[in-house]
Amino acid sequence: MVKMNPFITSGYRSEKYFCDRIEETRFLTKQITNGNNVALISPRRLGKTGLIDHCFHQPEVKNNYYTFLIDIYATKNLQEFVFEFGKSILQGLKPQGKKIWETFLSTLSSLRTGITFDETGNPSWNLEMGDIKSPSVTLDEIFSYLKKADRICLIAIDEFQVIAKYPEKNIEATLRTYIQHCTNACFIYSGSQRHMMGEIFTSPSRPFYQSTTILDLKPIGFENYAAFIERHFIENGKKINKDTIEEVYRLFDGTTWYIQFVMNFLYADTMEKETCTVGKIQLTLDEILSQMDFTYSSLLYQLPPKQKEVLMAICKEGKIKEVTSSRFLHTYKLTASSVQGALKGLLEKDFVTAELGVYSVYDRFFERWLKRL
Repeated sequence: MVKMNPFITSGYRSEKYFCDRIEETRFLTKQITNGNNVALISPRRLGKTGLIDHCFHQPEVKNNYYTFLIDIYATKNLQEFVFEFGKSILQGLKPQGKKIWETFLSTLSSLRTGITFDETGNPSWNLEMGDIKSPSVTLDEIFSYLKKADRICLIAIDEFQVIAKYPEKNIEATLRTYIQHCTNACFIYSGSQRHMMGEIFTSPSRPFYQSTTILDLKPIGFENYAAFIERHFIENGKKINKDTIEEVYRLFDGTTWYIQFVMNFLYADTMEKETCTVGKIQLTLDEILSQMDFTYSSLLYQLPPKQKEVLMAICKEGKIKEVTSSRFLHTYKLTASSVQGALKGLLEKDFVTAELGVYSVYDRFFERWLKRL
């Protein structure tokens, strides 16, 4: 029988393959099952979505609540937000049975003609974005369902900070009003851009001020992560040196997704009764970067020249705070105005991230690939 690779790189499988987060799971579960909304903040790829999935799979949650995870990262306006909101609720209700999802569909008067059914009689969200003629009406219908659902609904909205970029006016105030009056639901607002999430939830002038508990997610501690990795190697007849784990953890600053991805490859390249050593790390990274060569080459080719120059400069620095300092500008032959203009574009495209005023290349694999040029 083929054994499954225990290092998951996407989605949630089960508690067995979920590392640590015991205190965070306890805290988040306690908050949402006691009527408190939570703003979950951390850099991307640190495991926010995995933590939410893990909480939603806890018996006290799974057996008593309806749970929905809505990813709005790619949305650009209220219409797209409503589209993803409705789609996620229908997908979440389908396993609950016909009576449950029929209740939801019966409230969507504005979209009913756009819902189709497959050969088994289950509804399919085959709507086009243009089918949502009046987003505010459909949003009202969705919240009408949430108010009357036969279970309390727990709704996680991933990358919540993007609502601040929607062109419509007063989006935050509109959503805050709906949520405030929806006593049959609790919300998790998950976000990866700390400064934007901070402004939404901690600024007295913003509608969501003091409306949530804030959970600032940190990297999983090394000792706990090392024990998790060692256990999975041993359970499958393999071994891994602790210094190998420590080096991977150090290379990616404890960022969950990168550690999982590298460990997935290291595990696959380690035979039964073999020990995974530090020497395998560079070979694994070379293999990963080779697989991504076409994607990264295409991304770099699409960048305007000034953005490419600033991206390469930040990459060489690793992390940089004073991007308009004379040293940085002189070293890379840049001007303050060109850096500021390029940074705006790089941040919008997620090539660069800013954490507490420190700039770095967002994708750590991309950063390593760039350093090879």
